Amino acid sequence: MWVDPDDDPRNTEKAGPEGERATLLEFLADYRLTLLMKCQDLDAGQLARRSVPPSTMSLLGLVRHLAEVERDWRNWIVDGEPLPKLYGRRNGDFDGAVADQAVVDAAYADLAREQAATDAALAARPDLGERVGEDGSSVRELMVHRIEEYARHCGHADLLRECVDGRVGQ
Repeated sequence: MWVDPDDDPRNTEKAGPEGERATLLEFLADYRLTLLMKCQDLDAGQLARRSVPPSTMSLLGLVRHLAEVERDWRNWIVDGEPLPKLYGRRNGDFDGAVADQAVVDAAYADLAREQAATDAALAARPDLGERVGEDGSSVRELMVHRIEEYARHCGHADLLRECVDGRVGQ
């Protein structure tokens, strides 16, 4: 197993959260933590290791990608000019995921900053049914989409981590 169930910070013995928003936020937090756990104890070279050619996917690329995605979602709901892409051109998040500790440190800082900013933007909208952005997505839809994005990429992270050191997910 990836981690002893007694030591898994995602497992709790308490009752589930009360209410829809709290449930969505707990699932999001668990997937965010899962991604970080899949990247734990790896050096820059291991984090930047690509999956299978021609894919540019790597664990570091996933961290950078999710930072970019958080910014994109925030751009959908915040008034004003959209913020520019974090990593430049399309696929810059994966292409720029190189084996350099400064790139790794920046990626984790970017992810934390973008998550906090998007969390704050959505927290300011307590009605999950509220329609936001140009396309009129509901706050609920944006929150569920975030969970889906992290869940999908945690599946990728399972496979990437197994390629790096043989550890498998749970």
